[in-house]
Amino acid sequence: MERIIPIKGNVKYTITLDPTVWIFDDRKIDLTTYFVEERVEIDPNLAYTKDMSAHWSREIMEGATVPPTLKTEKKYEKTKMLTGTFGILLEPFIKNAEPAADATQLIFETTDGIDHAFAFQDLNTILLQYSLEGKPLNEDGPVYVLKTDGSNRNNPIKNVSAIRVE
Repeated sequence: MERIIPIKGNVKYTITLDPTVWIFDDRKIDLTTYFVEERVEIDPNLAYTKDMSAHWSREIMEGATVPPTLKTEKKYEKTKMLTGTFGILLEPFIKNAEPAADATQLIFETTDGIDHAFAFQDLNTILLQYSLEGKPLNEDGPVYVLKTDGSNRNNPIKNVSAIRVE
């Protein structure tokens, strides 16, 4: 099975996706909690400013401290990576390929010969699951296509071989 997924069609740059490296991507989403937690969209710049302000205030009042739990945190993150079920939003990858202004559809080609089409404006509602309980999706992967609302969580699109923009 081919593990690389090309993004092709009505795009300026044909690019390839390698889901095996996404486990190290900071944008990964923990799918065990994603569909049960309530999400609030926040501005990343605002969140960064708040975090840095709190950190700065604490250092002024208490002095700089090295967290005693650094080893514990690293161990927890490693365990989480080795046992977690993760996905990633598709939108940034499609935007990097620079789709044409007249793009209307996003089509997922599968090795089964079945094409699954989505309206291009629904791009921000598509997740790609790339691991299940710490293991890559070898049998019917390399990714599963999920909707962010969880509507196809129990029946995702599998065996994706390419993503085509039309």
